[in-house]
Amino acid sequence: MRKEYISYINDLPICISLENIKDYPIHWHNSIEIIFVLEGSINVLIESGNYEVYKSELEIINCDEAHRIYSDVENKVLIFHLDPSFFEKYYDDMKNIYFYTNSSEEGAQQEEKYDILRKYLSILACEAIQKSENFDDQIESVLVKLLFHLINNFHYLSYDEKDLKENVIQFQRYHRIIKYIYNNYMNKITLQDISNLEYLSSYYLCHQIKDMSGTNFKELVNNVRVDESVKLLLDTDKTISDISLDVGFSHTRYYNKSFKDYYKCTPLQFRKKYYIPEENVDQFKKIQTYHLSESLPYISHYLDDYDRYNYTNKIIKLQTDLTFQSTNLQHKWTEKINLGQAKELIKAREQEYLRSIQEAIGFKNGIVQNLFGKEMKIYFNENVNFLNWNEVETLVEFLMDISLVPLIILNQIFEDRNSFIKLLESFIQYFADIYGIEVVKLWKFQASKDLSTDYINISRRIFEKYKLQNLIEDPFNVPPAINTIYDSSYMLPYIIHNFINNTSSMLTLKAFDTVEENSILNNELFFGSPGLHTLDGIKKASYYAYYLLSKLGNEVIDQGDGYIITRRDEDIQVLLYSYSDELNTLIKLEDISKGKGSKNITGRKISLSIKNLVHDYKVIKYEIGEKVGSAYDIWLRMGKPKRLGYDEWKILTKISAPNISLSYAKKTAVYNNIIKIEGYGSTLIVLQEVQKHQF
Repeated sequence: MRKEYISYINDLPICISLENIKDYPIHWHNSIEIIFVLEGSINVLIESGNYEVYKSELEIINCDEAHRIYSDVENKVLIFHLDPSFFEKYYDDMKNIYFYTNSSEEGAQQEEKYDILRKYLSILACEAIQKSENFDDQIESVLVKLLFHLINNFHYLSYDEKDLKENVIQFQRYHRIIKYIYNNYMNKITLQDISNLEYLSSYYLCHQIKDMSGTNFKELVNNVRVDESVKLLLDTDKTISDISLDVGFSHTRYYNKSFKDYYKCTPLQFRKKYYIPEENVDQFKKIQTYHLSESLPYISHYLDDYDRYNYTNKIIKLQTDLTFQSTNLQHKWTEKINLGQAKELIKAREQEYLRSIQEAIGFKNGIVQNLFGKEMKIYFNENVNFLNWNEVETLVEFLMDISLVPLIILNQIFEDRNSFIKLLESFIQYFADIYGIEVVKLWKFQASKDLSTDYINISRRIFEKYKLQNLIEDPFNVPPAINTIYDSSYMLPYIIHNFINNTSSMLTLKAFDTVEENSILNNELFFGSPGLHTLDGIKKASYYAYYLLSKLGNEVIDQGDGYIITRRDEDIQVLLYSYSDELNTLIKLEDISKGKGSKNITGRKISLSIKNLVHDYKVIKYEIGEKVGSAYDIWLRMGKPKRLGYDEWKILTKISAPNISLSYAKKTAVYNNIIKIEGYGSTLIVLQEVQKHQF
């Protein structure tokens, strides 16, 4: 039996395979088959036509077209089988439409329409391989686009006669004629029958058919009959005489003559040459099947601008020129950091965490919450007879020591206005005596979400009295947040992307983890707190996002999805990160493994080319992400221990850091560096000018 039945992918109307084909005997199937040669070449015998298809070329085989594929050279071929019943939902006449490619003329497939077709096929293969979120919906969407691209550019009438498409009436008429022949070839068909259907004279119609098909009406009908007879020759035991009658020939002699004109042999000779008993068909197939993912290196260049494509073998070409006009870069990530509750900031351990953060990153303002709360021991009852500023002074002195300007959140501590006024004025006077009023004027104050309009007005009058900065009246409203994504390496690209694109201030993030009322602890290290440090001081991926950002220059040379290139004096900084469209959204950690909310990022290989290096440079490369330096991912690989011994803590602290490497780049026209980012991560390349000393 030569008719094959295609098994499609799950419930999708497509089947894709990657093959090395030596010989695939004559067969046919109720599917549209598109062949995409990736390597080598193949021969495709379609009915009586034999076509040689070379690397990057395409061939289309229509439903129930008898064909053979063979080759005497090594090849890799993508085979797409498309279910016509799916297309019938979008195009009524699918059963009577045929598509053709030009496999005969050299260079014909360099036209744009072939590149578009290759791109659609590459996207389908990509989605079938990656199986990312909603890949089935994406495949169906692309199939619909592919269908109408085929109809508009590879319709058999458009292919046979370029000018025919411009004449809509003739186009539709010829299609009706071909449709009528294919549906009635087994019966007696005359030109007069069609003339009557089209309300045209036989003489006029005869010339029209000759002009459009290159053959006369009788030959056209007989060619269809001969093509259909091939299936009966190879798939049945019927006699030549019976087959002749079944396909509409009035006599075997006419059938033999037409067949020989078309195939250069008689039907009997054709049967003897190509007939294979059903039980032996598989033995004659000489095919090697590869894993579909092996096609990606061949089709990746068709996927360069396809944002759902993300594969380890994909090379992203990033080219920039140091002569580009630069723009100013505001380091907004250093503007302020959320220090959390004031009571945590007077602890020695937490102060050490913050000191190390400030030394590495250098924030300008530190947001302090509940500075005037009871935990700071300023007052001991509602009468506020005595105000004790010792704890607050310890905190402020520490902030001053690490060059961090306080940004104090004002809460409505007292219902009594006079107590509130006394508290605020006493604070200003006390610290003006210590540091001078000019220093206090540098401090900032912001209303909390619960500070009423009345108290905002009171605060404004007090600040005006002492000539302090205006109260920031936009209420500070950052509720405690618990999300395990805060611990993960996802935070690296998330923080970098949102800061360099000015889409978020990241105030939910804090200097260090704290245990909140809504915290759920099942271990001592990672429980979803949004700190840059864990409770015991291990630097998280989010810390290193700020760390890498802090090393950027003050001028932007180039910027795009997943990268920013900056300059400071003569030094160059290139910051790369794993990019996806969903980085504007803070997802949940469990959604990554499910492929929801953000596509799975398997890896990025980037070819960085920088033109016009005018100096010799020392090159420092910082690499951090899922595979290296992310404390959370290392902890996962350790088996998620609930507690760490001292030695384990020491080791984890040490290896939770970027991998740093050094190299050298000479003055050159084009500097190139290949960077690989695996999973969620980032790489910073710093080119520091080498100072030449004269002796």
